[in-house]
Amino acid sequence: MQTEAAAGENPYGLMAALEQGGVIAWAVFLLMVVMSLSSWFVIITKYLDQRKILSEAAELEKKFWSASDIKSGAAKLDKNSPFRQIVDDGLRASDHHEGRLTDKIDQHEWVTMALNRSNSAINGKLSGGFSWLASVGSTSPFVGLFGTVVGIYRALINIGLAGQASIDKVAGPVGEALIMTALGLAVAVPAVLGYNWLTRRNKDVADRLNNFTADVHGALVSGARIARPVAAPAPAAAPAAKK
Repeated sequence: MQTEAAAGENPYGLMAALEQGGVIAWAVFLLMVVMSLSSWFVIITKYLDQRKILSEAAELEKKFWSASDIKSGAAKLDKNSPFRQIVDDGLRASDHHEGRLTDKIDQHEWVTMALNRSNSAINGKLSGGFSWLASVGSTSPFVGLFGTVVGIYRALINIGLAGQASIDKVAGPVGEALIMTALGLAVAVPAVLGYNWLTRRNKDVADRLNNFTADVHGALVSGARIARPVAAPAPAAAPAAKK
């Protein structure tokens, strides 16, 4: 029975490679597991944040700009919304200027600085975690390569001790080396793809926030929303000359 059970086990699988590799193999494996889980956490949470903001941006015309004034429009937005934060910071800056800074700084400049700070803080928060994805994508192959080098080193030791390069002496360590290489790539590829994908989406989010900030600034300073420029229609094609 024991012989049949042993024969049914894979001597070259992941668990066997980790058991043969010892502390170093386990350390490399656990480190890559942590890097993979953390990168997937960043990818998922940032995607949800971006999707929420883009969804709110699509409803601004109905919720915010349809209100009678800015304060009424702000009350219709979610308290945790970045758009609500921009409006609140703009209103707070406008009220503060009217109360204390009328003779010291122009209202336009004061509100502009407050809105820029608010917008920059939101964009910085949205970009949080991107550096970790870039770090995981660039370093995890080398972490896997370290495990690969250790596996090959163990294979060479086995060859030296046995005096010959028999397959039973080197299959285990070489299999361990290949598994570590594959794990490094499996961690790096999603991190790199997720970083590029989220960066492109984040640019769209930043554009929506910048446009909204400019509109709020115009409404606070001039009392009206700045009209969007209308794209000029494409010129009609000239009729073909008759032969």
